[in-house]
This record gives sequence, structure tokens and C-alpha cells, in this order.
Amino acid sequence: CAAGLRQMRLALRRADCLVEVHDRRHIPLSGRNPALLEALGIRPHVLVLNKMDLADPRRQPVSAGAGPGGGQPWCHGQVTAAQSDSSVPVALQVVPMVARLVAEGPRYHRAESSEHNILVIGVPNVGKSSLINSLRRLHLKKGKATAVGGEPGITKAVLSRIQVCEKPLMYLVDTPGVLPPRLGDVETGMKLALCGAICDHLVGEDIMADYLLYTLNKQQQFGYVQRYGLGQPCDRIEPLLKHVALTQGRTQKVKVLTGTGNVNMMMLNYPAAAYEFLRDFRAGRLGRVTLD
Repeated sequence: CAAGLRQMRLALRRADCLVEVHDRRHIPLSGRNPALLEALGIRPHVLVLNKMDLADPRRQPVSAGAGPGGGQPWCHGQVTAAQSDSSVPVALQVVPMVARLVAEGPRYHRAESSEHNILVIGVPNVGKSSLINSLRRLHLKKGKATAVGGEPGITKAVLSRIQVCEKPLMYLVDTPGVLPPRLGDVETGMKLALCGAICDHLVGEDIMADYLLYTLNKQQQFGYVQRYGLGQPCDRIEPLLKHVALTQGRTQKVKVLTGTGNVNMMMLNYPAAAYEFLRDFRAGRLGRVTLD
């Protein structure tokens, strides 16, 4: 986190605006890093709420105008996007909003330059690189400029400038996802892990699956009952994972030492079943859920 923030501060010297990409499923608090606001909050700030189609529509997103406790504003503009639309609508909104904010705000030593330099920030695995690639496809008709992936840590360092628009001339800089050095509590960490901001193996798929089941039941989100053909909701994770392993064919061959020699036996693969449960949640197959 400290190294990533140092890289961002250096890149900030030539930045006119910040674009923060955020997973709408853990709005308003868990997925936003207060250290980013403290370190980078002096520039115009656009908040992009990604994956709206996976979030619970009954839960309202964070206000664009107010910060925590009514303090410093978190952002000056807000854009929403869905995972299923390939980010085209958000790409249409970002460029004019950024151009307006840059035109209205002071540019200091960058006043003589006609180009717009934008720093893209956010926690890991929320779609920062995907947004950059979508902007390039839409405005320049060009392909990928930065690698993307479904797990955190694909972007390792602050990259060179990437042109995303000709009129106005606009460059974006992709940055690695940065988490707070200390998470406020275990529950915050679990929410981030469920949305892919923390690597699964660092938390444990079985623990994450147990917390996900608890959250779904607490919010009365019983989409998993229909998804896996259960008779009723489950209070314990073990019967659910056993059912998933049986119905999805998640088994593994285990060598057992007996009195007559080694015997190969087929056993249920509970970690694979837990991963299947997590993957269904992340893909929206268990319904639209907001964790906060």
C-alpha cells in the first residue's frame, strides 16, 4: 500500500483529475480507501460505480457530494456502470465529465498544456484497467493497452500514460489497487475478499463461503436455494458445500493407506465447492447483492 501510494503521489504531479473506480456491491464504506482521499484529494475527483447490475437495487449508492461524517467531499462527479454492458455507457460519460471538471478547476503549473492527464485509482480488482481499455475502444477504436484479470494484483505498478481520447486530448494512467494498511475490522476484510479485492487463498475459500452464506441469509437473499435446488435455506455451510459438491461433481481422488496396501478413493472436494459458491456470487448467479 505504501509503495503504491508513493507511486501515485509522483504521478499526481502531472494529473488534472482523479477517476476512482469502485465496486458498487460494497458501497459506501468497505471498498473505499481513506488513505487515497488524504493523499490525492486535492484534484477534481470522479467516482465510477462499477458492476451496478450485480448490486441490490434496494440499497442506495453513496452520495457523490459528501464525505465520511459530512466532511471533505469524496468526489465531484459520479458515474454508474454495469458489468454486463462492457463499460460502454460509462465510457461515454467519463470523458465529458472529466473535461468539464478540468475546465472549471485550477490547473496550476499545467495551465499551458492543452492535454488532460487523468489518474485512475481504486482498490484491487474493481475494473480500472477495463475502464481504460473501454475508453480506448470507444474513442480511438483501438484495442487493449493494459492487462486485465479476474483476480487482484494484475496491475503491479503505475504505468506510462495511455491515450484514450483525441478531442479533447486525454491520457489516463492505470495504477495498482491500494488497500488501507490496516483494515478496520474482520467484516470489512471479508466483504473486500468476497468481491475479489483480496486473494482468496489469503483468507480461505471455506471461511469466505461461510461468511457469504451468513450474509445472504441475514439479508434474506435466498437465490442460492433455487440455484442449487435446495428444499430450504441452510444455516450451516457444510451441508450446502456437500450438496454443491455432489450436484456439480466436485470430487477428488485420495490415496488411503490400508492393511492390504494403498487404495484410491473418491471424496468430495469441499474447497472446490466453496470456490464454486463464491464464483456464482461474483457472477451474479445468486441474485443482486450489496454487502454493506
